[in-house]
Amino acid sequence: MERRDFIRVCAASALGLGNQGTFAAADAQPRRYARTQLTDESGQPLRASRLTAGENYVFHYPFEGTPCFLINLGKATTQNVTLKTGDGASYQWPGGVGPQRAIVAYSAICSHQLTYPTRQISFISYRDRSTASKISKPNMIHCCSEHSEYDPAAGAKVMGGPAPQPLCAILLEHERATDTLFATGTLGGEMFNTFFSKYEMRLAMEHGSPARAQQRVTGTTTVTALAKFCKQQVRC
Repeated sequence: MERRDFIRVCAASALGLGNQGTFAAADAQPRRYARTQLTDESGQPLRASRLTAGENYVFHYPFEGTPCFLINLGKATTQNVTLKTGDGASYQWPGGVGPQRAIVAYSAICSHQLTYPTRQISFISYRDRSTASKISKPNMIHCCSEHSEYDPAAGAKVMGGPAPQPLCAILLEHERATDTLFATGTLGGEMFNTFFSKYEMRLAMEHGSPARAQQRVTGTTTVTALAKFCKQQVRC
């Protein structure tokens, strides 16, 4: 091989490796947590077929202090949606689960100001056509703090407002034989550390201590309708 050809090949190889490294660094991988079964308020395994379409349900995962939405959208979601985190890392949301591939779960912590549902009040929730307002679009998760809006049928893609990234997705598994659901991890931009720091005192009051709020969920987690979980839902 001629010297100049050798140099050209080496340069091309180095460029390829550099591009490969850049691509890998920009790829957000799923984060696995304890495989946790979703249960109803009586402690029995939650049946996916019993989730009311359009209803907001709340459970906590992957930490005791981090609330999540569980929603049966009533129809199949888009599959394999490509999204990006606030820092530009790309990832692919696989879609809904369950008999109709209509069941989805997301962190209920808004990616803009970290608004989240508490026992007293919730400024963020899913709105179907019957509960949407003039401000909120139908079939979206809407946050009244600054009107960020997310499409739960497309990986919680940002559809309006100042939110810098989609809601962090909660990975679910559906066991067809028993019609049960399990949370297995997260996908997308986690904001848990910032959340714990911002609401340390409030979470300590809600859960007994900051350490308890940051304790990882294992075994089971209870699913509750949002209407029963908090006293007031703000509709904007």
